[in-house]
Amino acid sequence: MSRRTTANGTGGTQPAAGGAPEDESGPKGRRSRISTRQKLFHAAVTLIAEQGFSSTTVEEIAERAGVAKGTVYYNFSSKTELFEELLRHGVGLLAADLQQAATETVAAGGTRVDALDRMIRAGLVFIDRYPAFTQLYVAELWRTNRAWNDTLLVVRKQAVAIVEEVLQDGVREGELSEEIDVPLTAAALVGMVLVAALDWKAFQPERSLEDVHAALSLLLQGRVGGGARLR
Repeated sequence: MSRRTTANGTGGTQPAAGGAPEDESGPKGRRSRISTRQKLFHAAVTLIAEQGFSSTTVEEIAERAGVAKGTVYYNFSSKTELFEELLRHGVGLLAADLQQAATETVAAGGTRVDALDRMIRAGLVFIDRYPAFTQLYVAELWRTNRAWNDTLLVVRKQAVAIVEEVLQDGVREGELSEEIDVPLTAAALVGMVLVAALDWKAFQPERSLEDVHAALSLLLQGRVGGGARLR
């Protein structure tokens, strides 16, 4: 994952010879833990995207990650906890990208609509890099009987809140209309990017990222920006 290694993980520890965990007190041990958890996240998101959560076993995750089954339980108490951590990590990375896009745009003198446009592109870049995670995340949003529903609500709010903040700043500073329903508009913008990107990946793969961004940018300018700005 460039600056954050892989789309689907944050770190872990692989058992040393004899089944004992490696010493994590030093830098080498921490790096080993990070590397192993990355492998487990990547294996889990790939398998679950392919065959579903219920059909994916811990044994399969371990085998795909190239580690012992005990390594999974050393890092996570259960398959459910692994998946919850995967959700937190993946959405956390997306939220960080959105925040960076907004902050850099405003710092460079851009408007809040410019910031929203940069955030749309950042979201597309993320989804282009990690389509399996995005597919899982969107699918889980529609389910209500999962053990991780509370976790899903928390991580969803994490991403949407960043968009809400930009919209609120735009309204407060007169760049955007006071008539905007900020919570609903923020959710709609995030949803637009997720659904449009998945449709792009599944049905219009011949389109470039820049082409998709240009189309969504026009929609943003017309629906939220009111041409150039909502007054």
